[in-house]
Amino acid sequence: MAGQPFPAEQVAAAAAELDEFAHILECEGVTVRRPEPIPQDRPYRTLDWTSTGMYAAMPRDSLLVVGDQIIECPMAWRSRYYETLAYRPLLKEYFHGGARWTAAPKPELTDEQFDQDWVESDPVRLVVTEFEPTFDAADFVRCGRDIFAQRSNVTNDFGIEWLRRQLGADYRVHVIEFADTHPMHIDATLVPLAPGKLLINAERVPEVPRQFRDWDVLAAPEPVIPDSHPLYLTSKWINMNLLVLDEQRVVVERQDEPMIAAMKEFGFTPILCDFRNFNSFGGSFHCATLDVRRSGALESYF
Repeated sequence: MAGQPFPAEQVAAAAAELDEFAHILECEGVTVRRPEPIPQDRPYRTLDWTSTGMYAAMPRDSLLVVGDQIIECPMAWRSRYYETLAYRPLLKEYFHGGARWTAAPKPELTDEQFDQDWVESDPVRLVVTEFEPTFDAADFVRCGRDIFAQRSNVTNDFGIEWLRRQLGADYRVHVIEFADTHPMHIDATLVPLAPGKLLINAERVPEVPRQFRDWDVLAAPEPVIPDSHPLYLTSKWINMNLLVLDEQRVVVERQDEPMIAAMKEFGFTPILCDFRNFNSFGGSFHCATLDVRRSGALESYF
């Protein structure tokens, strides 16, 4: 909203859905922790620029958990520069509990970080340059020892290489190119649901990546979000942004009947939750959560 507040009634509706989502997760046996509110309208500045915040509603964007390591991401939007402060009390708690807490190099986000000649209609060029490493965690999807990444309008090669070196030999980072003219965040394009089961956006994935060719592949059904519904920061394909609890249970938007039917046919038990008002702000169930602890062992699926 270019520094202007989101409509208060939409924020309230999204917050009510988020509370209900947390309640549903707790009923499914998930321990839910929430961030601390921080003032998003308070201006802050560096040596080169001034901004206000946006929100701290999408922990999947700003924090990446791999094994016992929690990484603060070097995000490319100035409005998200201090977003992880909302999670700082939890990060300290997890560190004292044994987690490794790492912060990627904080980018300066000067004008050199951005292609000043970039235009939205260009289907090839990305707005971020290789001046410094930047990435959002949501441009990575984890499958055991393998991590799949995409270059996007917030994630550059420099950032992907930083993460590859940071994780070391225990993990393999693969970069995949998709047919997406506005790439930003991979979890509305390629979603591993369980070992051997993959959900794809057929518009953006004309050819299944070679690592998944012996998997069962499901093309996501067309989104049913009405054209009249406001979507500030995302496309209707946010309907793919599911949350997998285990190899059977998956959280799906209550009004998305085609996706509910597809998940049942694919062998899953859908857990329904209203989330369309939250969708307006650029995310869904996967974006709104960050799984810090899961049962099971680290495996290799490829």
